[in-house]
Amino acid sequence: MSILSLDTPTEKPRERLIKHGPEVLSTAELLALILGSGPKGQPVVEFSQKLLTKFGGLRQLLNAHSEELYDIHGLGLAKVTQLMALHEIAKRVLEEPLKEYPVLQQASAVKRYCIHTIGNKTEENCLLLFLNHSFKLTHSEIAIKGTIDHAPIYPREIVKSALKHHAAYIVLAHNHPSGEPQPSKPDIEITRKLRDALDLVNIKLIDHIVCTRLEAKSMAEMGLIND
Repeated sequence: MSILSLDTPTEKPRERLIKHGPEVLSTAELLALILGSGPKGQPVVEFSQKLLTKFGGLRQLLNAHSEELYDIHGLGLAKVTQLMALHEIAKRVLEEPLKEYPVLQQASAVKRYCIHTIGNKTEENCLLLFLNHSFKLTHSEIAIKGTIDHAPIYPREIVKSALKHHAAYIVLAHNHPSGEPQPSKPDIEITRKLRDALDLVNIKLIDHIVCTRLEAKSMAEMGLIND
């Protein structure tokens, strides 16, 4: 007999979690525990499933703009801020290993972090990861927000930010809302300009990651950083 078959029809998500553990709950049920309640007359699990279906999944929901969320009946200030907080918690969970262990030893973790942070953005964003001499993350920030197909990268501004945060190494990442993670010719050109600008102040660009909502490409792995 499976754990799920032990449930009675009257068991609610909280009761099932306490009785069987969180792994037996559906994503909609877990989300329902965060939201607490649905619109008047609609069960919260049903409402949660409606949100997941509308946005195409949990990651897309958590990456949605607050304006999109406020437009949905049943999502007020409290629930929107709950979703925003949940997204940030997930981001920090992904960030912690990058602060504890050298980034060079966890390429997949870096890609997952970049995908989570900017992969679902509907406009191009540039993410900067600043590393110390041990290749551990000390600070990250979305430095540039662009348009649907362009985010202007200014090497001088990135150099200033790197010096401000006492970086020894940098990982640059940006997203392609088109869904195509292959670096473009302009991507390659600006990467080399940034690499050269950072070299002048003894800071090394170790990678430029291009990501979408599903995957990420490392220009270092492709041999496009050091020509």
